[in-house]
Amino acid sequence: MNDLPFGFSSASGDDDSSRKPDRGSGDGSSGSGAGGSDPFGLGGQNPFGGGAGGFDPNALGQMLSQLGSMISGMGSGAGSGGGGGPVNYDVATNLARQQIGNFAVLDPKQIAAVTDAVHLAELWLDGVTTLPAGVSRSTAWTPVQWLEETLPVWKRLCDPVAAQIAGTWASGLPEEAQQFAGPMMGMLSQMGGMAFGTQLGQGLGQLGKEVLSSTDIGLPLAPEGTAVLLPEAIAAFADGLEQPAQEIIVFLAAREAAHVRLFTHVPWLRQRLLATVEEYARGITMDFSGIQEAAAGIDPTELLSNPSKIEELMASGTSFEPTTTAEQKAALARLETMLALIEGWVEHVVAKALSDRIPSAGALAETMRRRRATGGPAEQTFATLVGLELRPRKLREAADLWEKLLASSDVSTRDGVWAHPDLMPDSDDVDNPSAFIDRVIGGDVSSFDDPIAELEKTMAAEAAEKKASLEKNPPNDDSDGDGPADPDEGDSKA
Repeated sequence: MNDLPFGFSSASGDDDSSRKPDRGSGDGSSGSGAGGSDPFGLGGQNPFGGGAGGFDPNALGQMLSQLGSMISGMGSGAGSGGGGGPVNYDVATNLARQQIGNFAVLDPKQIAAVTDAVHLAELWLDGVTTLPAGVSRSTAWTPVQWLEETLPVWKRLCDPVAAQIAGTWASGLPEEAQQFAGPMMGMLSQMGGMAFGTQLGQGLGQLGKEVLSSTDIGLPLAPEGTAVLLPEAIAAFADGLEQPAQEIIVFLAAREAAHVRLFTHVPWLRQRLLATVEEYARGITMDFSGIQEAAAGIDPTELLSNPSKIEELMASGTSFEPTTTAEQKAALARLETMLALIEGWVEHVVAKALSDRIPSAGALAETMRRRRATGGPAEQTFATLVGLELRPRKLREAADLWEKLLASSDVSTRDGVWAHPDLMPDSDDVDNPSAFIDRVIGGDVSSFDDPIAELEKTMAAEAAEKKASLEKNPPNDDSDGDGPADPDEGDSKA
């Protein structure tokens, strides 16, 4: 996967190692995957002789079948509605299932193990946070169950981005092409929906095989109050860690339960996260000078007589990066900060709950940090959606902020920050937690980050106070130090 916003991709594939090889490729190269050169979802096959193998009637038949299904569903919205919007979710789900491939069927013992681990984690979390337990149901999912259950949230995330890109793509066509392609715009929209569905399906298919829980990406993807672990992915994650399997399950259950507590008992949080993504999507604009140059040399009649020209034009269009506005940059900054604060709080409270109970808790926490630092599936997919990556530096600093706030106050004060969005720290506060702590608890904590400086400041104040006291009340030089001066001597001097 790449770091371009959803709907854009580089010319090369992103993760061909997880897919079956293209048998129709004559040069040994892999398919384009989610790239813009395959808007029909054919796995990189070019029926028009783009490869060394020449014309491929089988690939042409597949493409015509796709087009036939698309055109037949244009009037009815593809029956279920999966192909009538800016993203063809029928294509996305079908491709994701193919990407997932075979998976282990869950047995009752695995579900019971997840339930027991979440229950135990909830008991331990009760002692380190004032937020009450938020899990009303705990279960285990297969990768396909994860795909089906989380798709409603993905639709809300993807629709605004895809709709905005589709609108700007259509408006970016040269005027002559718009006039000629007027009757074809519906089909072009369907083709764009298939292109987006292809990219989303490949991303979700890979993600479904690797996520460990429903909150692994930092967003509330499962139904409210539901804690989910994916045993197959956890088994692959645990392979080679040299940690007890039961400790790994409890550790991941604690992370999931902590996320659910936040999303259940902080009512504004879920809506704020998703609304920020939508805010970013609404501001997407594109520079279409490149696509206009690409279309300038195309005879409009070729769009009907030679379908490969349509594919070529769409491929060039999906390779352009959007123009980022100041508003979008601000939205991404808020989203990044919020996700870092969520993950930092979860890391912090899980460490408090498990450090004395699970010997491997510290090592597992570091493993999760490295997993994010190396660009895990969650970060890669989210970067593809909205151009955002969770930077490990922000994550570490966010966890450090919650730790310092607890050290200078108490659990109620720390968790009370989540009561209202206006109380939450911003990006500057994450970089400089002492100022934020000062606002939350009052008093002077300006030197909180430097205990040596605080000690020196205290010693200097004590020395200044002692000096002022001596100047105000100097010692009596006539006294020999053995007792008070002779009163008669004092009277004679008077």
